[in-house]
Amino acid sequence: MKERERLGSRLGFLLLSAGCAIGIGNVWKFPYITGLYGGGAFVLIYLFFLVVMGIPMLTMEFSIGRASRKSPLLACKVLEKPGQKWHLQGYMAMAGNYLLMMFYTTVSGWMLHYFYLTASGTFENADVDRVEAIFGEMLSDPLVMSLWMILVVVVGFFICSRGVQAGVEKITKVMMLALFFLIVVLAVNSLMLDGGMEGLKFYLLPDFDRMAETGIGATIAAAMNQSFFTLSLGIGAMAIFGSYIGKERSLAGESLRVCLLDTFVAITAGLIIFPACFAFGVDADSGPNLIFITLPNIFNHMAGGRVWGSLFFLFMAFAAFSTVIAVFENIISCCMDLTGCSRKKAAFVNVFLMILLSLPCVLGFNLLSGFEPLGEGTSIMDLEDFLVSNITLPIGSLIYLLFCTSRYGWGWKNFLEEANTGKGLKLRNGLRFYMTYILPIIILVIFVLGIKDVLF
Repeated sequence: MKERERLGSRLGFLLLSAGCAIGIGNVWKFPYITGLYGGGAFVLIYLFFLVVMGIPMLTMEFSIGRASRKSPLLACKVLEKPGQKWHLQGYMAMAGNYLLMMFYTTVSGWMLHYFYLTASGTFENADVDRVEAIFGEMLSDPLVMSLWMILVVVVGFFICSRGVQAGVEKITKVMMLALFFLIVVLAVNSLMLDGGMEGLKFYLLPDFDRMAETGIGATIAAAMNQSFFTLSLGIGAMAIFGSYIGKERSLAGESLRVCLLDTFVAITAGLIIFPACFAFGVDADSGPNLIFITLPNIFNHMAGGRVWGSLFFLFMAFAAFSTVIAVFENIISCCMDLTGCSRKKAAFVNVFLMILLSLPCVLGFNLLSGFEPLGEGTSIMDLEDFLVSNITLPIGSLIYLLFCTSRYGWGWKNFLEEANTGKGLKLRNGLRFYMTYILPIIILVIFVLGIKDVLF
């Protein structure tokens, strides 16, 4: 039996895992909801849920991966007892990875397109209406959207085809280090703008009155959701990297470090956005409007805006691509475990499969824009995002959680032994009651809230 590939360094493991967690949502959602729900007051609640929910769940995924030495498709099959059906989660995890990339490749293409537009000077001297029109023109052009999506797919799978160390680890380490450098430079530039410090105060100083105004319950729900979804838990996207590492370090400590890197990027993204918005008297929006309309307008009024805008979209491209490479590696590993084919063959076949699967999202903004699956104003991307974020991630996480804590699954004793193997932070046996009975309820609440918010 061929020996499983290994990551070359602990740094590679941490950056790959962080790269999978760090994505577009860190920039176009976290800063906005932080500002909306009371600044530093929201951050405190978010960090609480990251500790009590994010770190334990991430530790479980890493543990399942490291103990099984398999892709998410076969991880539970290796660890379950004879006759059990936990391995069916593997097919759900594999489907979740494909579903995530069916729209994420399109949005990643947007980042590359906007980097090109900004660097080439397209936005120079463009007024507010023109900036908004450029975004609409991109969405309405299926050819432009398709070409950038195809580029993302081809480059992503080419990198993965070169192997875990020579491709995935090597490229991601460079991208992530560049990402950290770019985000710090951009944040420092925003903070130095006239009026920028007012934006910083609004963003990070705790404002309990603002939190009470938007609703304490709504704030808690938003913090709980963000701390859960930011780590892409439930589809084995993290378990795969656990399968590539040794047993030198305990996994709770590694989970903590990944969460800190993810939180650093999320919070620092707000240091770019809010000082710049306050400096130019613009309301911070969320989602695509923030990235593709609000910020280009701000860069237009900023000294050296073409340079700063180009650096920002390069940072965004790195954030998106780090997730793409991580999930593509997951898909390739699952295909190799399922069919026994080589890495290069799995990558080659998936290039064509992923392009076909991504086309509905691309066409949903133009040729198929009349199809509104979740109600007026929604698109195919909204449906795909709903299926991943509100169905696959919480249900998958609940299955992994029960698998690790139930005596009818892998079991608490086996999980704890694997998680605590190696140097570093250890989980205590006293956590068993919380993780067996309380944590599942929290995840069920997230699932119900997600369904309710979208469908009702």
